[in-house]
Amino acid sequence: MFKDKFIDYIQFEKRYSPNTILAYNNDLDQFLHFVEERYNIDSIRDINHHIIRSWLIELMENGITARSVNRKLTTLKSFYKFLLKEGLVSENPMNKILAPKVTRRLPYFVEQEKMALLFTEDYFDDDFSGLRDRLILEIFYNTGMRLSELINLKHQDIDLDRSTIKVLGKLNKERIIPFGENLKILLIRYTEQKKKEIDKPEAFSYFLITDKAMQLYSKFVYRVVHKYLSLVSTLEKRSPHVLRHTFATHMLNNGADLNAIKELLGHSSLAATQVYTHTTIEQLKSIYNKAHPRA
Repeated sequence: MFKDKFIDYIQFEKRYSPNTILAYNNDLDQFLHFVEERYNIDSIRDINHHIIRSWLIELMENGITARSVNRKLTTLKSFYKFLLKEGLVSENPMNKILAPKVTRRLPYFVEQEKMALLFTEDYFDDDFSGLRDRLILEIFYNTGMRLSELINLKHQDIDLDRSTIKVLGKLNKERIIPFGENLKILLIRYTEQKKKEIDKPEAFSYFLITDKAMQLYSKFVYRVVHKYLSLVSTLEKRSPHVLRHTFATHMLNNGADLNAIKELLGHSSLAATQVYTHTTIEQLKSIYNKAHPRA
């Protein structure tokens, strides 16, 4: 089946992340099911741009946002590009598809004062689980790394002498992220506590582990982050990605160079990082109000 060939291609040749592969697979299943059910077509070669457009219209009529529709369009574009390259179709119907306009959404982030409150109050327990939970929040906020990068951290990725963490980002691109003295102290404490309390060899395959000494997984980390951010913030979204946004926003507002933030986040282009420049408006307002005699 053409879809299976494509999924193998993005998994083994392009080395996309598991989350991206799952999303692409689900999008294609949804699309092919629509085509078969609505048009009684079971051959990819019989699908034209009119059929694809009708699927997009149905998605939007069902309340799917333009942003989500565009993500599904990205899946189809990659799929048809692959089919064309492999000679499995003779033309690309996606060339006649226009993406719906998306209103640019500003990233959610937690205010600097609230992040300071989170780490100065006694919100975290003193046991191993509490130390681990705090470290999850601290690593996200101090490094801006992605959820998948945190989950896959290994002990050898952390260089305490150089105060750096090596992460494996998208498309298997490695990058080195520096960290400060406060995080270094916490990393040492956690490592010592782990050696003292955990006697399972498999627990040391990954740096951060669950209460059952297993590798962290996405839902576990989401629960931890949501739990503690809820103590200091009323944001609608309280996820690991919000902490990544928070890291970038606070760095930029405190004078960090945009190109440096790009490298720290592992963005492939500066355009992805520029979304954070909106936050400096608040800083400019503060400067204006303090400096202008008529403010």
